[in-house]
Amino acid sequence: MKYPIGIQHFEKLRTQGFVYVDKTALVHKIVHEGNYYFLSRPRRFGKSMLISTLKAYFEGKRELFQGLAMEQLEQEWRVHPVLRLDLNTEKYDSLDSVDKKLDREFKIWEDLYGADPAETTLPMRFEGIIRRAYEKTGERVVILVDEYEKPLLQAISNKPLQDEYRATLKSVYGALKSMDECIKFAMITGVTKFGKVSVFSDLNHLRDLSMLEQYSEICGISEAELHRYFRDDIARMAELHNTSYEEMAELLRQNYDGYHFAPNTGGLYNPYSLLNVFANKKFGSYWFETGTPTYLVELLQKNDYQLDDVNGCIVGVESLSGMDATDTEAIPVIYQSGYLTIKDFNTRFQSYTLGYPNKEVEEGFIKFLIPHYTAKREVNGAFEIQNFVREVESGDIDGFFTRLRSFFSDTTYEVIRLQELHYSNVLYIVFKLLGFYTQVEYHTNNGRIDLVLQTPDYIYVMEFKLNGTAEEALQQINDKGYALPFASDARTLYKIGVNFSAETRNLDRWLVEE
Repeated sequence: MKYPIGIQHFEKLRTQGFVYVDKTALVHKIVHEGNYYFLSRPRRFGKSMLISTLKAYFEGKRELFQGLAMEQLEQEWRVHPVLRLDLNTEKYDSLDSVDKKLDREFKIWEDLYGADPAETTLPMRFEGIIRRAYEKTGERVVILVDEYEKPLLQAISNKPLQDEYRATLKSVYGALKSMDECIKFAMITGVTKFGKVSVFSDLNHLRDLSMLEQYSEICGISEAELHRYFRDDIARMAELHNTSYEEMAELLRQNYDGYHFAPNTGGLYNPYSLLNVFANKKFGSYWFETGTPTYLVELLQKNDYQLDDVNGCIVGVESLSGMDATDTEAIPVIYQSGYLTIKDFNTRFQSYTLGYPNKEVEEGFIKFLIPHYTAKREVNGAFEIQNFVREVESGDIDGFFTRLRSFFSDTTYEVIRLQELHYSNVLYIVFKLLGFYTQVEYHTNNGRIDLVLQTPDYIYVMEFKLNGTAEEALQQINDKGYALPFASDARTLYKIGVNFSAETRNLDRWLVEE
């Protein structure tokens, strides 16, 4: 079987024998139910393939749909002029970056449909292109925009630059409304939805499919599709790893399933990760390794966000329905970028509970935070986590805390800003990573972390204090009976009191009682 890893062109996929998870029934439903759509999905989730599929359909390439649902559903194959704009292929770092990108695309279309010297602005040129394409072909125009907000995301920390991009895109996208009589269909896709007074403020006729249950599977791979299209791959993976089909399917689910784009829907698998697993015959953080934007961490730090509040956070419906290009709220952006997903919906309060979709995303995101919250480079931080695990599994308490102290050392005042929050966030990162390899239970309360860490041979009950004493922390473990639930356990149990000093910005002292 050939896996379309990195392939975003429907015609190439269909003519070169790559596996294709048939989404054309939903494509048919979309094109026959309306005219103007918006869809947001995380990167590497199939948006570009959807756009390419729509392009092939509206260009009347019926032969590409043989054997697919569309072949039986579609009765009329009409050829329309298609204008596809992909904003993903540019580095937007100067005031004229967007103008240059649009100018280049418009010139290609003007070579096809003609130009008018009187059209001196980008919006005027776009309107002219649409009008002439309609007049020249006699068919209404199809407009497909992929990664529409890429310039806005790249300039999210540069307000003047973002304002310039927003003004340009808003005026150009406005042609979708002003040229309605010449347009057959339009689809705009991106990672995030910028709403309110932003680029969509004039496009109130766009139907947003992003969180509609009936279109939740338009991108991604469902559980049923996994077993329908990849049953043999799962079986081969199971044989290779000396496990059963059912156990291998469960491993795939834990690592790559779990995306929910509407309440009460089945989970979706990340297609990019799944295809790489089957092609390489091994597990890996494939989606995460394609790159995580640093602006996500910048938003968390700018808002002084406590990291353990991210997983399981509750947000109102309006928070996920669209944000302004100047918004700095971290959670909606992290959700729309694919690092959080819908876990539950409260109909009474109209609120969502969000969480990490799967192990790949959770572990990858926590590892990504290391160099942003500590003095460790990402590669060194990941290496030291392995040493943390070895130390706790061998009972080397002093080694563990000496290493933990190094995570706080050499951290600048600029990074710390709020000492108590920084202290809590670094501990969260370390213990969360340990939790992927050992059993960790903890809760935070006003900067204090109560921690229980378990390995096959040891149990560690820890209490952390800020600007107190290690003796006070150890006494609290005894006074509140934190160790009592493990009294009958055969493993060696350590009670550890730890104090963190704001003056030294580091771990001050720890006391151990066996």
